[in-house]
Amino acid sequence: MQSMMHSINEALAALKEGKITSVQLVKKSIDTFEADKKSSLPLNAFIEMYDDALSLAEQADKEIQSAIADGSIEALFEKKPLLGLPFANKDNISVRGKRLTCSSKILQGYVAPYNATVINRLTQAGAIPLGRCNQDEFAMGSSTEYSIYGPTRNPINREYVSGGSSGGSTAAVAANQALFGLGTETGGSVRLPASYCGVYGLKPTYGVLSRWGVVAYGSSLDQVGIIGHTPEDIALPLSVMCGVDMYDDTSADLPNGKELKHLTAFNDFANLKVAVPKQFLETKGMDSDVLKVFEDTRAWFESKGASIQTVDMPILDAAIASYYVIALSEAASNLSRFDGIRYGARVDNGNGYDELYVDTRSEGFGPEVKRRIIIGNYVLSEQFSGDTYKKGMSVRARIQREMASLFEKFDLVLCPTCPTPAFKLGQKVDDPLAMYLSDLFTTFVNLARIPSLSVPAGRTSVDNMPVGIQFAGPMFSEAKILSIAQSWEVEHKGCGCPVKE
Repeated sequence: MQSMMHSINEALAALKEGKITSVQLVKKSIDTFEADKKSSLPLNAFIEMYDDALSLAEQADKEIQSAIADGSIEALFEKKPLLGLPFANKDNISVRGKRLTCSSKILQGYVAPYNATVINRLTQAGAIPLGRCNQDEFAMGSSTEYSIYGPTRNPINREYVSGGSSGGSTAAVAANQALFGLGTETGGSVRLPASYCGVYGLKPTYGVLSRWGVVAYGSSLDQVGIIGHTPEDIALPLSVMCGVDMYDDTSADLPNGKELKHLTAFNDFANLKVAVPKQFLETKGMDSDVLKVFEDTRAWFESKGASIQTVDMPILDAAIASYYVIALSEAASNLSRFDGIRYGARVDNGNGYDELYVDTRSEGFGPEVKRRIIIGNYVLSEQFSGDTYKKGMSVRARIQREMASLFEKFDLVLCPTCPTPAFKLGQKVDDPLAMYLSDLFTTFVNLARIPSLSVPAGRTSVDNMPVGIQFAGPMFSEAKILSIAQSWEVEHKGCGCPVKE
């Protein structure tokens, strides 16, 4: 095998025909990882490879070879649709018996005692967890620079950030170190790196993918997401992982989710109504290349016969403020469990429990996590909780109502994923406000609990960096969004500019 398969369908076809093996796929990923560590500018997408990935691949190959021999290969892959396919896993999603640190000092040494539901469902379908990937500490960041393991670089140009907080998983996919990847989203942490690295990234409807076994940041916003080279690379894993989970009361079924196994291109553009929020197009600081790519994408929809209308939604101007009030408040509550007593690192100077708690958290958390905990606790403090937090929740409720009303008239919302392309490493790491504004176009999706897909749509004119455009739809419209994206992929294959080997 000369190179890693870029898409799941290509890999599946080759596995079924005996042209490649799962061991070759996994070994290619491991060899690339080992070689990259010696680079002068290491990608730093994977933190470590799991020690049983090759043995799991060997087991998969035995099943495949046996099925080829007795003519039951299609039946085998119907039962295990992802058999033998390696995937990248974010460092905040539990894999039984494997280290999980959320890229934080405070969780060094922690080993997950059980699988997250999404991991269980993928492995039952035959997929192979390759290893854990770098991220912003506790998923708090937009560049994967806030990590004890160092930053993850952008595989398109290693002087640039990969985006965050799921930058490790995304960079691994974009660099062909994995066929697909799992990330998590609270306010854009899958779509943002997907845009920066030139791949597809889906944030599903809230609840469609179980959060059981995923370390919480902002529980009412958190969602597992999927990264892939094509819409099909996202649709198939989504069909396997989606659905109600008895361990997650917020989980929900995805209507016709199993049909995503066989994604088809959308062909009813004449009846497609697309909304473009006026607020996003008037944003100060919008990069001119991003705007051009957006206009080109808009022109493509119009050329296909879709009806596009600019809509005025003033409430979207308050989305990022509402998001940070809610997310940081929930983060302060969720992270209170990391206290040096129950699990994780402990700093005990023998001065009692209060000091142990303070010393452990002071030494264990990085500056960005501390910043967000402090702000969250401040918002929740007695003198502010009745005003600021409730106001944030009120704005969120209104965003949900207005988006629901919008989707009574429109099928899709079209807008850039981010106001800018990827920026250089270190450019914003000491400017929290500038970093937070990276999420300007993504947070409304999380607040409204709707699905959105970042689609690789072009490149910048000077630095040749990828630009992503969002396709967002009403709740549980994943199949339609991915189908529309598949039509885009058919006509623009390679637009995301995958890394060449």
